Amino acid sequence: MSGRTKDRLMIDLRPYITAGSGVWWGQGSADPTPLVNTLLDQAEEIGPLRAFTGLTWNERLSDDLPPGLTMLSYGGLGELRSLSRNGLLDVIPCHYSSLPRMFARGQLPCDVGLLQVSTPDDEGMVSLGVGVEYVADAIPHTPILIAEINHRMPATRGTPRLPLSSFVATIETDRPLAEAPLRRPDQIERAIAANVADLIEDGDTIQIGVGSLPDAVLAALSGHHDLGVHSGMVTDGVVDLIDQGVVTGARKEIDRGVVVTGAALGTTRMYDRLGEVPIEFRPASYTHSPEVLARLGSLVSINAALEVDLYGQVGAEVRGGVHVGALGGQVDFSRAASLTGARSIIALRSELGSESTINLRLHDGVVTTPRVDVDAVVTEHGVALLAGCTVAERARRLIDVAAPDHRDRLMREQGDSR
Repeated sequence: MSGRTKDRLMIDLRPYITAGSGVWWGQGSADPTPLVNTLLDQAEEIGPLRAFTGLTWNERLSDDLPPGLTMLSYGGLGELRSLSRNGLLDVIPCHYSSLPRMFARGQLPCDVGLLQVSTPDDEGMVSLGVGVEYVADAIPHTPILIAEINHRMPATRGTPRLPLSSFVATIETDRPLAEAPLRRPDQIERAIAANVADLIEDGDTIQIGVGSLPDAVLAALSGHHDLGVHSGMVTDGVVDLIDQGVVTGARKEIDRGVVVTGAALGTTRMYDRLGEVPIEFRPASYTHSPEVLARLGSLVSINAALEVDLYGQVGAEVRGGVHVGALGGQVDFSRAASLTGARSIIALRSELGSESTINLRLHDGVVTTPRVDVDAVVTEHGVALLAGCTVAERARRLIDVAAPDHRDRLMREQGDSR
């Protein structure tokens, strides 16, 4: 193709990215790290730039940024937490479901897109692999696309493939996909997971996040039957449940028999299995669509939090003034599960360090999920069922699942606030 660059080691981005451009790239395991690092190397020569991404494990985005580069995201995920701590991250608070429309309206940087894709098939078509999500929705509104063609990126199912002619330039790599940082669940997380699993019924369709607590929940579901999955991201634990015959999707109202997701964040073991398990990758405009989620009457959302107040409001974004999380899809799924699905669950440890995570008010003042979208709050001490409860009863139930050492204080504060 005329104008194509095919260099295994280096690429000059300056012909394609100019001063004032807005650039986005994929996140997590789909992060086109060689292209991003090249952009960081050349950014000062290019001039002022605005860049957008989500979760990243690229350590070069944890400290200083090149002069003139403004980094934007929907939250402080992965290495972006360090940028937030240093005042170098601009967070755009938004529901994950709003990202497609924000790209369409030009509210997010979308002059140039950097992608990681699979090798082309016999017809010259490539797959977005393990990172479809917002990337697929941004592509139609992005005039310049540059791709890392990674020989290790699996060609996944669910989203139409792109012709090589879509890209003004490409590089080729043969590198393992980045694996999600692994920390085995501890005893407290396993206790929380057991309490969550008791709320899940056979045939439910679950949405769940990424991390040691979600991993513990997935492991605790091994005795269930005919579960479905419709989630923004999936991990090794979902594939394990498919192998065990637990996740079949046999009772899903839509996409029956298929796990639907936007991204995979796990290990090489999982990435190598994606071609043989019934998982389909869809754009955010599908996975997080209110219209789609409303059709899942069996939906149970399972989301984590940093803190919950005695009204049941959830904080999952900011701690100590630093963005360490994201609004993401939590409200999209919690609201759908609570209104038209089966149940909305918030799971968290009762303490972080020696501080209670259940308090009279949210310490950082940022409400991620409103109280009306939360049906149950789960800690290692039990389950607080909140749906249908008065304000006073919600507070009492939340205090009952707080850390024991903090309950007397919470009761006093609750009494003083009335």
